[in-house]
Amino acid sequence: MSYTNCLPAWSVGPDCYKDVYGIVRRFGKTAAVIGGKTALSKAYESLKEALSGTPFMLSEPVWYGDNATYENAAALEVLDAVKSADMIFAVGGGRAVDTCKAVAEHLDKPLFTFPTIASNCAACTAIGVFYNPDDTFRDYFYPTRCPEHTFLNTKIVAEAPEALLWAGIGDGLSKECEVELASRGQKLFHTTLLGAQLAHSCTNPMVEYGATAMEQCRQNTPGYELEQVSLAIVMSTGIVSNLTTDATKYYYNSSLAHCVYYGSTMVPASGGKHLHGEIVAFGVLTLLTYDKQFEERDRVMCFNRSIGLPVTLGEIDLSEENLQTIADKAATVLEWTKAPYPVTKEAFMQAMRDADAAGKALLATEQ
Repeated sequence: MSYTNCLPAWSVGPDCYKDVYGIVRRFGKTAAVIGGKTALSKAYESLKEALSGTPFMLSEPVWYGDNATYENAAALEVLDAVKSADMIFAVGGGRAVDTCKAVAEHLDKPLFTFPTIASNCAACTAIGVFYNPDDTFRDYFYPTRCPEHTFLNTKIVAEAPEALLWAGIGDGLSKECEVELASRGQKLFHTTLLGAQLAHSCTNPMVEYGATAMEQCRQNTPGYELEQVSLAIVMSTGIVSNLTTDATKYYYNSSLAHCVYYGSTMVPASGGKHLHGEIVAFGVLTLLTYDKQFEERDRVMCFNRSIGLPVTLGEIDLSEENLQTIADKAATVLEWTKAPYPVTKEAFMQAMRDADAAGKALLATEQ
């Protein structure tokens, strides 16, 4: 069997846009700059300034359409500014970047990403999450390769709302424990083995530097800790995703922590109110409880508490009466099967109860 796997490349730092021309010039002379309105307002002028004095030309900013839908991608693909460009510059958060993945794939153009928040790994992955126009989930989109290069400007990340970094940490905490659980006992070959090993680099930077990174974000100051946490959220987890996910052959990228999130979407008071990474953070505690990794659960729980991530069901507006609904939905998603043993609804609900009890005990010690 032959296969191709493309790994991301990246530049990071408050001045990383100065490296753009030297990297992209080999791919052409023009770029269509597509992204979210707020993201474009933060990054476009900095990009333009970094490229001044070079022969490289940027299009005027192009709004991506506010959601990752195939309809929005199709609308972008017929624009002259997009069709005539040598490459695509995707600017913003996960939905903007994912939309640009479809555009670049369909038009066969190189894609470069410019994340303006550190809340997910979309900027470097070979997968896109697509929605229907009514914002319900539609499917996953698998481009033939990941973006050519990611430019992670930590000055712009530091100026973004701290809640997005906070939720990004909550989501990022799931990568190591989910990949380890999903791949445990499997016969891994080179690519998946590499991904499983790299997953072990994801948790510690967030636990070690997360609190300081949050403070730097509050102060709009790009420091070492913010850089390390941003790299863990955007690049480390993204590289692991690329190595542990295939459209048809294997999937070790997530497991029971995300089952809690998917289940919560059936409870409007929770899924409609709380950020994805916020709910996944409690999902991590549930996974570690289910798998009887109590020492690691308590370590992560203490970290969650230190930066205000949830340690109890009540903090994400869930209660005992919601557990059956959550479990019923969770049992329908792919992640439910990604464990080295059968997962049951009863045990899953009990793990949520036990994680909640441990969180309440932690809170009681602060009284």
